[in-house]
Amino acid sequence: MGADRRRYGPGRGVRTPTLLAAAAALLAGCASVPDSGDVEPVKASPPGESQVRVYAVPPREKAEPDEIVNGFLEAMTSDDPDFAMARKYLTKKASEYWRPGAGTTVLRAAPDPAGPKELSGADGSALTYPLYGDRIADVDSVHAYQPTEPTEYAGEIRLVRQNAGGAKEWRIDSLPQGLVLGESDFQRNYRSVNKYYFASGENWLVADPVYIRQRIDPTTRMDPVTQAVKVLLDGPTNWLKPVVDSPFPAGTALQKGTQSLEFDDRNALKVPLNDKASKAGRTQCRKMAAQLLFTLRDLTSTPVGQVELLADGSSLCVLSGDQAEEFAPDRTTGRSDNPYFVDDRGRLSLLRASADEDVDRSHVIGPFGSGGVKLGSVAVARDEKRAAGVTDDAKSLYVSSILSDGELAPALVSSGGPARSRLSPPSWDGHGDLWIADRDPGKPRLLRFGEGIGTPQPVTVAGLGDGRIQGLRVSADGVRIALLVSEGGRTTLQIGRVERSGSPADPTVSVAQLQSVAPQMETVTAVSWAGPSRLVVVGKEAGGVQQVRYIQTDGSTSAASVLPGLNQVTAIAAANDDRQPLVADSDDAGIVRLPSGGNWQTMVEVGSSPVYPG
Repeated sequence: MGADRRRYGPGRGVRTPTLLAAAAALLAGCASVPDSGDVEPVKASPPGESQVRVYAVPPREKAEPDEIVNGFLEAMTSDDPDFAMARKYLTKKASEYWRPGAGTTVLRAAPDPAGPKELSGADGSALTYPLYGDRIADVDSVHAYQPTEPTEYAGEIRLVRQNAGGAKEWRIDSLPQGLVLGESDFQRNYRSVNKYYFASGENWLVADPVYIRQRIDPTTRMDPVTQAVKVLLDGPTNWLKPVVDSPFPAGTALQKGTQSLEFDDRNALKVPLNDKASKAGRTQCRKMAAQLLFTLRDLTSTPVGQVELLADGSSLCVLSGDQAEEFAPDRTTGRSDNPYFVDDRGRLSLLRASADEDVDRSHVIGPFGSGGVKLGSVAVARDEKRAAGVTDDAKSLYVSSILSDGELAPALVSSGGPARSRLSPPSWDGHGDLWIADRDPGKPRLLRFGEGIGTPQPVTVAGLGDGRIQGLRVSADGVRIALLVSEGGRTTLQIGRVERSGSPADPTVSVAQLQSVAPQMETVTAVSWAGPSRLVVVGKEAGGVQQVRYIQTDGSTSAASVLPGLNQVTAIAAANDDRQPLVADSDDAGIVRLPSGGNWQTMVEVGSSPVYPG
């Protein structure tokens, strides 16, 4: 039975032709299926219970229409090969038409079939069942997740009576294409994985999150490792495609018939490819191997030792995990893993502390540390040699060394807006460029400073409309930008694609194809990148309280992504290394940190603008 199927149409008896077995015991990190005791039908499992396994069974003889509809919806949530049991609920024609891999519609809860709305045919031999639910996301045929604001889902299933073994049996002859699943069934069956491609014209990787099956894919019969390799070879998602490259030769695919790939005892993996891959030179092959190695890191609990690529049985190249680091998405070359903040006198300071040590607040060297200018918000360059600072009245932006003393250079830009509507906190990308938003209502604009110097370059943002940028954070790879956009009384979180054209020395930069990342949140207060494809977000849903949570850049979340509560958060900072604690600015508690497995701890009672480099 579907793990979150709870509702049934009024007045209908509930029969459960699908059996569910819960494998709750874990041994060596793997789930096992009980081999004794009764198997009983159940109505639901806890949301996100990944150890629940669903086993579909065929419809019973002379099953009523309600049983056929419920049985099919429940069978869709199973791992049955090619959904063979689910297809037994369909007519032959419908089975040939139905493509489970065409995409997945995700509802807040399992689809709820109402009673039949139509009785047709001369002898009443056809019934139509409407399907209802709150649609919250779609997953397309290339596994890309797209959240939506909750909207009413309206599908339908049509049944007919057909001859089967001399008797008339109800079967489905029309149904929605793809899968329709409740959120908890989706999370139980699928997992997010980052596949990696190269930023266009660059030598570093960019994460492209997609969803694959948790276990064997019912359609391809591939295990998760093989699924991950296949989706990588299939190419980037449509949204990311314009700004990334893949060095795999055109037509490269897994060797025909490959359904399982296994690491050896050294955690090394051999990946057999077709003959198209043999066209790759050695340098190209190393980059291909790096894409695979970083993609597979999400699937293993231990570091990937090495990846070897084969074409028609011959070795093309071998790349170790250490060698792949030259292509890492985060190429931070700074001096520390510690956050920075602005102290109570407007000076930029470095926070040094571990879980069992007192906090050391050291002022940086130079004008920002000496109090030459009173700061309100800051961004430290990824190499930790310079910082950008906005004055405490949000009027002017400065850049200064934080390694040596010297005179403060003139402001790079000043805003003419009224108080509280001037410059946003700045952000550095992986190219060494500096970004900031001028929130002046009379002249709102997004600005970029190449290499953090010179004249501001306005950046066009396609699709912004009447929205106004209140805050921003650029990813380490420089390909994506997170924007806080205010419009109509709401401040939403949008992700934009950063596109560069023209010469590398003087590029034209724009932001394209904004997509909503947290449509369920009415107001987003703060955001920070927290890894290659993850954000940490502060906001609240309509009528709810403020919460801090992780959100994937594709907008997907899980129950485990909600972090311990913290009141009145105005800023949040995360490192690309998830072993480093989150740091936040709370009006109630000051500058606080969240160590792994712990609760928020105050580091500095008075301060603001906590940031990690970037």
